[in-house]
Amino acid sequence: MILSHSNPNRPQLFFMTILLSLKNAFPGIAATSAAINVLAMTGSFFMLQVYDRVIPAHSLPTLVGLGVIAATLYVFQGILEFIRSQLLMRVGMSVDERFGRVVYQSLFIQSNHMQTPDDGLQSVRDLDTVRGFLSGLGPTALFDIPWMPFYLGLCFLFHVWIGVTALAGAVTLVALTILAEHKSRQPAKEAAEVSTERLALAQSCRRNSEAVLAMGFGHLLGRKWADVNRRYLDNHFSSISATISLATLSRILRMMLQSIMLGVGASLVIRQEATGGTMIASSILMSRALAPVELAIGQWKGFARARESWSRLIRLADVIPPTRKEVVLGRPTEILTVENLHLAAPGARNTIVRGIAFELRSGQALGVIGPSASGKSSLGRGLVGLWQPVAGTVRLDGAAVSQWGPQLLGTYIGYLSQDVALFGGTIADNIARHDPDASSEKVIHAAKAAGVYDMVVQFKDGFNTRIGEQGSVLSAGQRQRIGLARALYGDPFLVVLDEPNSNLDADGDKALSRAIMGIRSRGGIAVVIAHRPSALEAVDKVLVLEDGHARSFGWKDEVLRRTTQS
Repeated sequence: MILSHSNPNRPQLFFMTILLSLKNAFPGIAATSAAINVLAMTGSFFMLQVYDRVIPAHSLPTLVGLGVIAATLYVFQGILEFIRSQLLMRVGMSVDERFGRVVYQSLFIQSNHMQTPDDGLQSVRDLDTVRGFLSGLGPTALFDIPWMPFYLGLCFLFHVWIGVTALAGAVTLVALTILAEHKSRQPAKEAAEVSTERLALAQSCRRNSEAVLAMGFGHLLGRKWADVNRRYLDNHFSSISATISLATLSRILRMMLQSIMLGVGASLVIRQEATGGTMIASSILMSRALAPVELAIGQWKGFARARESWSRLIRLADVIPPTRKEVVLGRPTEILTVENLHLAAPGARNTIVRGIAFELRSGQALGVIGPSASGKSSLGRGLVGLWQPVAGTVRLDGAAVSQWGPQLLGTYIGYLSQDVALFGGTIADNIARHDPDASSEKVIHAAKAAGVYDMVVQFKDGFNTRIGEQGSVLSAGQRQRIGLARALYGDPFLVVLDEPNSNLDADGDKALSRAIMGIRSRGGIAVVIAHRPSALEAVDKVLVLEDGHARSFGWKDEVLRRTTQS
């Protein structure tokens, strides 16, 4: 990833990164911009000819001819402007294609590699911001600013004082651009950071609305919201005020410069050192020369936001592993080995699981028990590869789980988290893990293995029942059983179930035990994390965790007897 180790807050590096990103489209956009800037002189030279040739000669045919030529050139300029805008839109789309995989993977991977203060969707907003900026007017200034010396040179050709006036105006506007960067950079950065905190709080309030309303502490959260919102508005106002003030000043200055240029031209006409046409043409020419700088100032807010978004995307690309061609390992069939495993929460230093080691063979099931905060759920996340080990290794058939790609490894693993999360769609979609090519036979097989087939067919639409966002149509127990069927879809070799019976009734407990026995009978391995003893009915081994350490491990009856006696 280019410039991934550079300081992305420096505007010149951001512009350089954009230019490097445009390297394939650069020749076409540069050539189009060159033609546009040449055609932009049409107005100046039309007025020059009108004042110096048409009016003194009183020639209407010449005026009509010049008008036709000017109109034709304006049409060509408009067509080229349209082509350039289309090219820039394609550039924005190419950036989306380039970062699309990274952004999509970040929705799943980032939260398991680092602590994120936002709602997890910041990368999507960042990509939209960068694409929107590159597809808009901002980048056109990059291609028009290099033509400023050309226009200023033409002004000097008209007369030295006309050139000096145009140069002074250009220097002043460039100074305003630098001032805009200096004044808006820090407030814009702080506003973006507070905006992330603000959106995260809003999402939390929305997710926990029932608890907030039921326990009546909405007014307390309201104070926190007011504080965060005030800080956001303060920084946002500072950033916007700086940009708008300087943009307004630049417009006023530009209008003043046009009048000053007319005044300089008029004085030269009075002294008979220039013609009336030169006076009007130089004013138009200077306006065109300074337009890119004024455009850059006007687009500075979008530039600042795109720069911050770009820097976050670059950092995100360093976190998301690149796609590379690897040797594909086969399906594991024999053994799960955990070697001296140490785990910590993403972004944290303190380990939660310490020195865990055990071995399970095909056809075995392990129950993991222990008090709250003993590391049971953390161990489950480590077994399926969600959390990367601080030390130690998890192996399947002797190979570390990291040797399989996430997509392939997922087909060999079933996982039911403590907080069951379903997606909008049908029951069949959720059981099949949203595989559009899933066969009905595999979906029904998973449903029967989880003991939910009879429950599902009782719904009016059966497997085609739409369950709403996050399974809102279903009860907590139904969501858990559908989640179990999803974990068993495709007969995975390793199935890790975290509190799989927390919302189940007696019938659900029996179905869970049958499901675990089914995993064992087909040669798979099951790991069941539980508080309720009923979840351990079908396991043959037990691991007792205490403060992240393995207190006891072995055959179920033996371990439970020792645990009860102690």
